[in-house]
Amino acid sequence: MSITTPNHSTEFAGKKALNEIETARYIGMSRSYLRQDRMNGVRDNRTPGPRWVKIGLQVRYLVEDLDAWLNQHRVSR
Repeated sequence: MSITTPNHSTEFAGKKALNEIETARYIGMSRSYLRQDRMNGVRDNRTPGPRWVKIGLQVRYLVEDLDAWLNQHRVSR
């Protein structure tokens, strides 16, 4: 049995906006992290979460914002 990681190119292909569950999987963080970030905003000693969109009662994350957020937190040594 082999363990595989999600393939973003196929799993999220054609999607422009992701819900909270999809976003957590996409960026490799927990739903709790995303919720706390939305509720509390920027806090000391905590990486701010990605930008999000609210449409009615629904929260969505744009894939382009998630990619930018991931690139922004890339560490090069």
